Amino acid sequence: MKSFVTKHFLLIVLIVAIVFAFAMKATVFQQTPGGNDAPMTEPPAQFRQYWFGGKAELSRYSLEQAQYGALNRGEAVLIFVTEDFRTDTHVKAETPDSRDKAVPVLKTNLIKRFTTGIYDYSLFTSVFTPISNPTFPNTLKVSTSGQEWCGHSYLQIDYANNGYQVDGRSYFEKEAHEAYSVPKAMLEDELWNRIRLDPTKLPTGDIQLIPGTMTARLRHKRLDPLAATAKLDDYEGVLFPGRNLKAYRLEYPTDNRNLLIVFENVFPYKIVGWTETYKSKDNLLTSRAVLKTSIQSAYWNHNAPADSVLRDTLMH
Repeated sequence: MKSFVTKHFLLIVLIVAIVFAFAMKATVFQQTPGGNDAPMTEPPAQFRQYWFGGKAELSRYSLEQAQYGALNRGEAVLIFVTEDFRTDTHVKAETPDSRDKAVPVLKTNLIKRFTTGIYDYSLFTSVFTPISNPTFPNTLKVSTSGQEWCGHSYLQIDYANNGYQVDGRSYFEKEAHEAYSVPKAMLEDELWNRIRLDPTKLPTGDIQLIPGTMTARLRHKRLDPLAATAKLDDYEGVLFPGRNLKAYRLEYPTDNRNLLIVFENVFPYKIVGWTETYKSKDNLLTSRAVLKTSIQSAYWNHNAPADSVLRDTLMH
């Protein structure tokens, strides 16, 4: 026995290490660190009532979007809803068997539609951020698609191995096939969820951010983390409706781009609008979205022709 152990010592150590790693749920095969057994912090009662009541929040905004060196009129829709999201495959949990692989997330859906000259643009971003879960503190996934009359594109960011994997496909040659990793950093796209979860925890000062996917696609930019300066203060302008508004400002000094998100300073911290400034065809332009209407609805249950009256409520 002693000679066997001596001869196969390294193999035995390897086997023991693998068994221990599986027991501790710390293998390299996991796409996200840890397991789902860490206790979730219970959200406040008003949060549960608003976000776990079986409805989504739907908001419509008037939009002026920079593209091709001009501001183009359109509309934006911002949807917030909670759902169970699988931490292994990064998709919605839809069966009882997959519930133990999922965590509750707050999902952002941001849709922009605008016209440039004769033809249309349609952009759609989804963001999935775990709610009060210490095991999964990072946003798990962002996906963005774009359609316009020249062609379409798709971009996806997945949290894996303590960083983010970026995968893209596009009609445009330089973005036809993209696959690269970036270091872990906060995503600009997740800031909308962070505002709704708890704006007092928004990062301020000098930070690193992965820029927004929608703007990156419009500008044909790679998604590398950039240095940014973030500020949270009172909003003192007149463009956006509401009282006691807060303004979250981002400046990217190396990208000559600024983002401002304005939101109500009381729960549920509704977003009343935003501006974004950057160069488009050498013109420094500011895109704007201003809140027009906001409702709560279980919209997935309202897909019959008779339900179009609900759409009229949102769109007028």
